[in-house]
Amino acid sequence: MAKNENDKAISDFTEAIRLKPDYADAYHNRGLSYANKNDYDNAISDYTEAIRLKPNAAISFYGRGNAYLAKNENDQAIIDFSETIRLKPDSADAYNNRGIAYENKKDYDHAISDCTEAIRLYPNYASAYNNRGYAYYGKQEYDKAISEFTEAIRLNPNYILAYNNRATAYGKQGKNDKANADFTKAKELEAGQ
Repeated sequence: MAKNENDKAISDFTEAIRLKPDYADAYHNRGLSYANKNDYDNAISDYTEAIRLKPNAAISFYGRGNAYLAKNENDQAIIDFSETIRLKPDSADAYNNRGIAYENKKDYDHAISDCTEAIRLYPNYASAYNNRGYAYYGKQEYDKAISEFTEAIRLNPNYILAYNNRATAYGKQGKNDKANADFTKAKELEAGQ
C-alpha cells in the first residue's frame, strides 16, 4: 500500500471503530495499516485491542509478533508467534518468523528447528531456507549454510538476500570467486528493481 493509502485506511478504520467500538477486525486492520507505515507502537496497540476483543484471532497475534520483531523486541515476538502457532498449528509463517526472532537472540538451534517446521509445512518456502541457512551460518556451519542459501535461490532465483548471504558464507570459506559471483548477481538484481 502506498503511504496515502495507509493513511486513508487508518482514517476509515478509525471511523469504523467510532461507530462500532467492539469491532475487532477494524482494530486488526488499522494495526496492519500502521505496521505498513512502520508505526509499530500504534500497530501493537491496535493488535492488542483486537486480541482483547477476539482472543482466539491467530492473525492478530501474528501481526503483533511481526511488529515486535520489527522493533527487535524478540522475546515478545516469540511469545506472540508461539500463541499464533498454538491457535493455528499449520502457520508456516509463524514458525519462520519465530525462527527469525530466535536467530536475533543467537538461539540458533531453536531457529533451525522452527525453520525446519516451516519448511515441513510449506516445502517451497524460500525464506525459511534462507533463515535456516542464516542460523547455520551463526553456528559457523558454512557448508550447511551454503546448501540452504542455494536451495532458497533455487526456489526464488531473484532472492537478493540469499545471494548476499551465500556470498558471505563463501567468503568465510575463502572461496572468493564464488563470493564475488554471488555479490555481483545480487547487485545486478538490485539494479533491475
